[in-house]
Amino acid sequence: MARPTKEDRKISIMTKALELFSKEGFYQTTMPSIAEKIGMSVGNLYNYFTSKEMLAKDLILYIANILGDEIRKINESPISTQEKIEAIVHMYFRIAKDRPETIEYFLRVYLSNREVFQNCCEGMICVSAFVTEMMIFFEEGVRCGELRDQDFFSAFGLFMGYLGGMVFINGENILPKPLESYEHTIAENIYYALKSR
Repeated sequence: MARPTKEDRKISIMTKALELFSKEGFYQTTMPSIAEKIGMSVGNLYNYFTSKEMLAKDLILYIANILGDEIRKINESPISTQEKIEAIVHMYFRIAKDRPETIEYFLRVYLSNREVFQNCCEGMICVSAFVTEMMIFFEEGVRCGELRDQDFFSAFGLFMGYLGGMVFINGENILPKPLESYEHTIAENIYYALKSR
């Protein structure tokens, strides 16, 4: 059996840290609490991440890459823009259900503590893998005539606001039905809000 590589260990650390950050928030989570959760000394943890801020930055890059990879697969599928919207909504809600700490981290840490990311994640740098795939999605939808040509950030804000809002409401246990039961309605609403007239 092969020994885990440094990269494997790093991903294992990030997975556990993600759980802590998403539950406790950025400021309440400490490097010692992360080290304890993964059964590692604090000194050894610093061999992988030189600071909590660096770990936080690597986590947002990690999440953006996961989402970006998923959307790239959808973008490469030979389906209509409306079907792509359905697939993106399904993927996002599936991740929110199966790996809630991933979306929670994005909502509770990255968006809520922008000051932490100022020196290393200005603008969209840390989420570029995700944002780039969403740009490709919108550009292709406009090119094939299914979506109206509009400012990217307006379209992106509408799309992600809808998804983030639903995941947040679900996390607060307000929804009367399971999150996935809203997929079709949410996808339809997004499509009709963005489609060409």
